[in-house]
Amino acid sequence: MPREIDVTHEPRACDGALRDAFTLLGKRWNGVLLGSLMHGPAGFAELRTAIGGISDSVLSGRLVELAEAGVIERTVESGPPVSVSYRLTPSGEALMPILEGLTRWAAGNLCTRES
Repeated sequence: MPREIDVTHEPRACDGALRDAFTLLGKRWNGVLLGSLMHGPAGFAELRTAIGGISDSVLSGRLVELAEAGVIERTVESGPPVSVSYRLTPSGEALMPILEGLTRWAAGNLCTRES
């Protein structure tokens, strides 16, 4: 269960926690990767296909970064063949309502619509 945290700060001062969140989520592909894992675990190739346009090296780096941040978990299953999958941790799952809200906001405010 998430702990309650006091996020009060000086007016107009950037909250450090919010800055940290955007440092992680604002990095290209990170939010999309988390959203791709919203529906369950996936392997590297599945994520690459789901996201499209991301190179293998960038995908690998982002997965390591998200795992180090504690929002995804890497699981290796011995084979043969050996398989690796990624899934959201409880911390990553806690982000899903926020990402869903952000998706709704973007659809209503950022996506171009035909006139």
